[in-house]
Amino acid sequence: MIGGLFIYNHKGEVLISRVYRDDIGRNAVDAFRVNVIHARQQVRSPVTNIARTSFFHVKRSNIWLAAVTKQNVNAAMVFEFLYKMCDVMTAYFGKISEENIKNNFVLIYELLDEILDFGYPQNSETGALKTFITQQGIKGQHQTKEEQSQITSQVTGQIGWRREGIKYRRNELFLDVLESVNLLMSPQGQVLSAHVSGRVVMKSYLSGMPECKFGMNDKIVIDKQGKGGASDDAGKSSGKQSIAIDDCTFHQCVRLSKFDSERSISFIPPDGEYELMRYRTTKDIILPFRVIPLVREVGRTKLEVKVVIKSNFKPSLLAQKIEVRIPTPLNTSGVQVICMKGKAKYKASENAIVWKIKRMAGMKESQISAEIELLPTNDKKKWARPPISMNFEVPFAPSGLKVRYLKVFESKLNYSDHDVIKWVRYIGRSGIYETRC
Repeated sequence: MIGGLFIYNHKGEVLISRVYRDDIGRNAVDAFRVNVIHARQQVRSPVTNIARTSFFHVKRSNIWLAAVTKQNVNAAMVFEFLYKMCDVMTAYFGKISEENIKNNFVLIYELLDEILDFGYPQNSETGALKTFITQQGIKGQHQTKEEQSQITSQVTGQIGWRREGIKYRRNELFLDVLESVNLLMSPQGQVLSAHVSGRVVMKSYLSGMPECKFGMNDKIVIDKQGKGGASDDAGKSSGKQSIAIDDCTFHQCVRLSKFDSERSISFIPPDGEYELMRYRTTKDIILPFRVIPLVREVGRTKLEVKVVIKSNFKPSLLAQKIEVRIPTPLNTSGVQVICMKGKAKYKASENAIVWKIKRMAGMKESQISAEIELLPTNDKKKWARPPISMNFEVPFAPSGLKVRYLKVFESKLNYSDHDVIKWVRYIGRSGIYETRC
């Protein structure tokens, strides 16, 4: 699949070079340096084709990682491998920098030998890799036969993401539902497009080889549990409205056969932090804020802007890190701002008025008024009126997703589901949240 992997510094010098197939020569290294790193214009595309060779590249601070191939490969899989490689290196030696890569180049070559085989990705789970690749290298004759057998079973066995014999004094499970809500709204308040991208991130500190079951208010699950049309009424009466998930992807630990048949997410969790699933919804989205803009042109040298924001969630909840960016014309000479709450400032370098509010309760509204003075211009072209954008953070899931249950089963060790301390947190953030004015 991948013909070669190269890691460059910002000067274009090769720090790590590993070629897996004969069709990739040394000239590929120079081609990427000349056409991408030292290009006259900034290369924005993450895929570059040079002389029938494809370069898939990602950049971390001043370091370039480039996967090279001459075959027609799955681009998404190559990028997934590159991001996973970045995660593995970060787990081993922290920040990806030129100094760290030079200090750990032997370790990186060992990791590449384990992760890639003839250009095909193999085991890339950090927990599994750390059992047989240490900071000093692979353990040699000092290993006992028991340790060697554990490594062999982990690499070749079914559960490669978790080793046996893990023990904790206190069994804890942390679950975070992290969502990003994206919106484009017309000046009249009509939703033109809206969707939520979500992630379920878990941290598990559990002893032994436990099995976890995770349930949410997915529409298919609710419909299966109810009988016919009664399921919707039951959902409404309990206050937990079901949601329709458009598409989702899971961590490799999830048993997909059980999800297809029972719609239950059953898995043996990796140790530590991991992303259990990703999903996307487009229906019945709770829009945390409504932005109402009013722009009035007074002649050719003055603009009056009034923006009202309304919070659309429970009064007991608090939104934080609220920021509203109101664009201004290029020929703006001065701005006078009056806001009810928070602080507002005109940033000439960004051609925008930035309004910041530390926190805001639900079912409240606040407004800002601004007088914008314009310089006379010969340009007859009208101002394009870019949309007003907004950033925020709210303590609930805008998709409406709720965790219905989270159960832990461990048959070998003497602890039950009630002995596990569980923490569930919901965080909703703004993605591209814009309102046309």
